[in-house]
Amino acid sequence: MAIIETAALTKVFPGPDRREINALGPVDLTVEAGEFICIVGPSGCGKSTLLRILAGLEQPTQGTMTAEATDLQRPFNSMVFQGDSTFPWLTVHANVEYGLRVRGVPYRERDEIAARMLRTVGLSGYAEAYPYQLSGGMRQRVALARALANDPEVLLMDEPFGALDAQNRALLQDELLYIWDQTGDSAGGGARKTILFVTHSIDEALVLGDRVLVMTAAPGRIKAEIRAPFARPRRTHELKRDPVFGELSYQIWEALRDEVDAARASELRGQR
Repeated sequence: MAIIETAALTKVFPGPDRREINALGPVDLTVEAGEFICIVGPSGCGKSTLLRILAGLEQPTQGTMTAEATDLQRPFNSMVFQGDSTFPWLTVHANVEYGLRVRGVPYRERDEIAARMLRTVGLSGYAEAYPYQLSGGMRQRVALARALANDPEVLLMDEPFGALDAQNRALLQDELLYIWDQTGDSAGGGARKTILFVTHSIDEALVLGDRVLVMTAAPGRIKAEIRAPFARPRRTHELKRDPVFGELSYQIWEALRDEVDAARASELRGQR
């Protein structure tokens, strides 16, 4: 069942000297419930803009976006941002329960949910700590726990591991896959949460995704779709030993290389 569909979705921003900046589109996209979709593309191609439109944080200039919510009692989506989005004045526990508190969930219920989410991401021992006392990877786990605490149907993730070192990035990839598997089990064997995940890393996209969407240089459109045929559950470093992984990584780079060159050329023209 399609949970998100876009048709001819475009976004134009006002630019300097009354010029318009064509950031995105047209984009035609269908997302099935329970899919894990990764989106790669050159810098400035509109990946984050697409996610923000899907999150309701931006309005499209043209085109349509249809979302099929199945449970009106919970949020349709939650978003995990690239940068540190924890609230520094709140404890880890208070950060995780923040969305529930805004929604008016009773104290006891949100306390139990926050505690469960902290166990899920392995941070139970840090419930009363503040973000400044945590590493960057731990703060991203707090952000993930906060998003999951709201129990959204769709999880939108905008380069959440982009600022981390390689070791922590690999660990959090494995952890995200484990948590994603758990979301299906926690729903009584039903479908996993739907995830759209923006990344600059081809390897990360193949490790995580069911499908990898390659976007063109701005205005971003979907240029290619590559399916990742690897069985689940997956482990990051084990998967990279598979010769098929290397072949698909090369295939994605071939689709992406001209777009990266085009984006770089556009940047240089803009500097003149």
